[in-house]
Parts: sequence; C-alpha cells; structure tokens
Amino acid sequence: MGFLVRYRAVSIARLIDHTLLKPEAQPAQVERLCAEACEHGFATVCVNSCHVSLCRRRLEGSGVRVCTVIGFPLGAMLREAKAAETAAAVNLGADELDMVMNIGWLKAGVDEMVVSDVHRVVDAAQQRPVKVIIETCLLTEEEKERATRLVIDAGAAFVKTSTGFSTGGATADDVMLLARVAAGRIGVKAAGGIRDYSTARKMIEAGATRIGTSSGVTIVNEERNQGLKESRSQG
Repeated sequence: MGFLVRYRAVSIARLIDHTLLKPEAQPAQVERLCAEACEHGFATVCVNSCHVSLCRRRLEGSGVRVCTVIGFPLGAMLREAKAAETAAAVNLGADELDMVMNIGWLKAGVDEMVVSDVHRVVDAAQQRPVKVIIETCLLTEEEKERATRLVIDAGAAFVKTSTGFSTGGATADDVMLLARVAAGRIGVKAAGGIRDYSTARKMIEAGATRIGTSSGVTIVNEERNQGLKESRSQG
C-alpha cells in the first residue's frame, strides 16, 4: 500500500535515469533521449561522457539532470583515470556520476583500495551524487553486502546493481539485500534488464530509489495505462 500511495502521488518517471549507453549511440539518438526525458519528466538522462556537453545544452532549464558513467563498463582502470574522467565530466556539466567499482579488488579483499577508488571519484564530483555500480551478477552474497558497506564508507550517494553489460542485471532479491544493508544511509539504484512497468515496480517495492533503464518511455506509458485501468475499475 505504501508504494501505491507513492506511485499515485509521484509518477515513476521521477525515479528513472533514462539511459543510452550503447557504444554506437549517435548524437541524433542522444538528442531524442533528451527530448523524451523532457516530455516525460525523467530524473536524468544517463549517457557516456562524450555526450555530456550535448545533453547539457539540450536540457538547460528543463529540470532534467545529466548523468554520466565513469570507468564504464569494467571499472578496472587506474584510480587516477576515473578521477580525471569525473573532473572532466563535471566541467562539461554532469550533475550525477555512475562509476563502476573495481570488482577484482573487491573480490580480492583489498577493501582499502576499493574505498580509495570510490573516494577519489566522490572528491572529483564536488558534492554531486555518485552512484557506485557493484555488478551484483559477479558477486557472492557476502561480497554484495561488503560492497554496499564500502560504498557507504567512501561517501557515495547510491549503490547500483549493474552495468547492463555483464552476465546479468538487477533482481528484486539483490535490490532487497542492498536496501537492507544500506538502511536508508544511501540510495539503491536498480539497473540492467528493467524493460517494463511490472519489473520496475517490483524493484521499487524491493527498495530501489532510482531505476536505470533504456525503456523509460515504455514504462511510463504502461504506468499510465495501468492507472487508467485502476480508475475505471474504481469508477
């Protein structure tokens, strides 16, 4: 019931990062992404960093924020490279940054290196929200819990399930686990394989506070149709 009250009061659109991260994405497609985000009132557009300037120009004054990815999709580059990419993206107008954790370091148990990696991006972000992708499909339950705690320790704003480029995406069980460990201290972003309203709603019910998807338009249209059905059934 709590979710239904929230869902009716605030469209799911305000929880969606409208995403286009395909390597073949062209400027015209990014412009269309921005137009859709403005039309539907999405939280952000999420793009590769080469498109940040274009999105900044197209979204100026719209209320839609510009999100970009850092160290994407592997997360295994130098800490200095991630921090430099973050600083450059901020200078170009990025409002939020989704970075990929160094998964190999996490699995090796070198937690101080993981925290340092994330913290450098948080510093370079200059108080802008940083979401840390932990690639849940590659982790054990213990590693998911530890990764979430490390994200909190490093000062990031969200833990995020997936890049969408690995062996699996978000699951409701993983979102529930991350939300339990986060305990309201940071947000939880579900991403990867969320292509319809039913799945997005399950993620929110499990504890997601942000949804990353390339199917945002489909989701809000399905939400609208669902609302119309509920209204007719009540009337």
